[in-house]
Amino acid sequence: MGKAVTLPIVGMVMSECAQVGLMIVSKAAMADGMSNLLFIFYSNALASLLLLPTSLLFHRTERPSLTFSILSGFFLLGLLGCLIQVVGYSGIYYSSPTLGTAMLNLVPAFTFILAVTLRMEKLHWRSFTSLAKIIGTIVSLFGAFIVTCYDGPSLLNTSSLSNLSYKKLLFQQSNWVLGGLFLLIDAVMTAVWIIIQKPILKKYPAELILVFFYCFFVAVLSGVVCLVVERDLSAWSLKSKTRLYSILFSGVFGSAFQVSVNAWCLHRTGPVFVSMFKPLGIVISVAIGVIFSGDTLFLGRLLGAIVIIVGFYSVLWGKGKEAKVDMDDGVGSLESSAHQEPLLQNSVEEHRSNLQ
Repeated sequence: MGKAVTLPIVGMVMSECAQVGLMIVSKAAMADGMSNLLFIFYSNALASLLLLPTSLLFHRTERPSLTFSILSGFFLLGLLGCLIQVVGYSGIYYSSPTLGTAMLNLVPAFTFILAVTLRMEKLHWRSFTSLAKIIGTIVSLFGAFIVTCYDGPSLLNTSSLSNLSYKKLLFQQSNWVLGGLFLLIDAVMTAVWIIIQKPILKKYPAELILVFFYCFFVAVLSGVVCLVVERDLSAWSLKSKTRLYSILFSGVFGSAFQVSVNAWCLHRTGPVFVSMFKPLGIVISVAIGVIFSGDTLFLGRLLGAIVIIVGFYSVLWGKGKEAKVDMDDGVGSLESSAHQEPLLQNSVEEHRSNLQ
């Protein structure tokens, strides 16, 4: 497996770690009394300030021209992203980060269906690579639901009274059904958002500039709504350390880092590859719970994690084989054209000699 696949794998694993952390800190900020709209505004405003100089410096030599159609695409991404964050954080507020991570497991299925329908993803029923991707997607989803729905006997229990507050934050729920409905809508819109990025990145391949405009438009849209809804000035306060640290983490890792890595990987691999890492979030969430909070490790969670890894390997094997075939085809076409050129030249010279 070459760098063309290895680097996106590493990037997406880091991105999912940031996603799980984002869900936890957002729940902490909202539990501290901060509205989800203000959380979205502050996070994306901070990300915009960080990405503006970074994107200009990174793309200082090769910066594609901005047209009205490109800016319209950026605005569409920002509008959809703003709605996704509002709905997603509302779902976490009414349920828990654990359910939020679990519901993201539906994103690969929705993305795969959309990508195949729009012919963004190759699908040949008689091809082993296509079957590997299909089976791997189904297996990963099955493993994610095992982790979510089945506990089984406990294998490791390191719980203590000192981490009860963390468990309450991670698993607390107030309205599971309403929260689940919000998170289901969030999963569908996330799949659409991932699909839309592909044609925009094809026209405008500067990922950091795209992410800057995305965060900028999300900050503007959420800020306008906050000015109308949040009339109480105390609600805008960041004096609380919980709010401040949550915003810093969300702005740096949740918005700037995570979205940039997702865009970079999507541009090089495709929407299905990026969405396939969503089930990994539940494994990371379980690992964080066991390592940092002393949560109980159940047999079902361990088996589910193993099943998810098997599904991942199947999809990554299929993507790796497809990348190798595409590379071989490209090399073969270059070699054939190189061979054809002297043959054509020889035939012309032979024709000239016959005329003489």
